[in-house]
Amino acid sequence: MNIPQTEHELIERAQNLAGLTLGDIAQQAGIEVPKNLTRNKGWIGLLLEHVLGASAGSRPEPDFPNLGIELKSLPINEQAKPLETTFVSVAPLTGLVGINWHNSYVRKKLAKVLWVPVISPKDQPITQRVVGTPFLWSPSAEEEALLAQDWQELTDMIVLGNVENIQGKHGQVMQLRPKAANSQAKTQAYDRHGKPFMTLPRGFYLKINFTHMLLHKYLRIN
Repeated sequence: MNIPQTEHELIERAQNLAGLTLGDIAQQAGIEVPKNLTRNKGWIGLLLEHVLGASAGSRPEPDFPNLGIELKSLPINEQAKPLETTFVSVAPLTGLVGINWHNSYVRKKLAKVLWVPVISPKDQPITQRVVGTPFLWSPSAEEEALLAQDWQELTDMIVLGNVENIQGKHGQVMQLRPKAANSQAKTQAYDRHGKPFMTLPRGFYLKINFTHMLLHKYLRIN
C-alpha cells in the first residue's frame, strides 16, 4: 500500500476499515491469517500497518514519519473495554543522563496516535474479529501531565537502581514491565550501588484505565 500523504487520507483509509473483519482485510491484502496470536502477538498491528501504508518499520520513529502519527491497534471486548495494556516503547535502563519528559521517546511516540479499536472476544476466531471506529488523538494538557508524572516516577526509579522493584501498581496511567521474547533476553541496568547487572528488558505500557477513558472520550463509549 502506498504511503498516505495527508492526515485526512490516512484517517479516511482507517475509517474505510471500520466494520470489516480481519479476515476480510487480510484476504484483500493477500496476507495469511495465523491460527492464533500466541506466537504472532503483533500480527493485527502489522496487518493494519500494511493496509494503511505505514512506512517506519522497526525504525525509532512514528509509524507514519511524514505525518508524525503513531498507529495503535486496541483490542476491546463487546462492551468496548480494552482487553490489555498498550505497548508504547522499550524503556532505556542506562544512559538516562540528560533525558527528560520533553525529549523522551515516549512523549514523541504519543504526540499523535491513530487508535484503531478491534473487537476481539477471546473465544472468537481471528478472521471474525471486527475493526471498530478509528480516532486520532493527541494528549490534552491534563493527559500529558499524567503521562509525564508517571514517566518521571518510573524513570527516577530506574536511575536510582530500583528497576527490580517496579511493579504494575506504579504509575496512574502508564506502567513499566518486562518486555522480552523469552527469559533469556537480558539487558544491562544498574543497582542502587551503581553496579551493573543483567535484567529483563522493560517497556512502557499504557494502562487499561487510560485507554478506556480515551474510548469513552472520543467514541462516547461508557
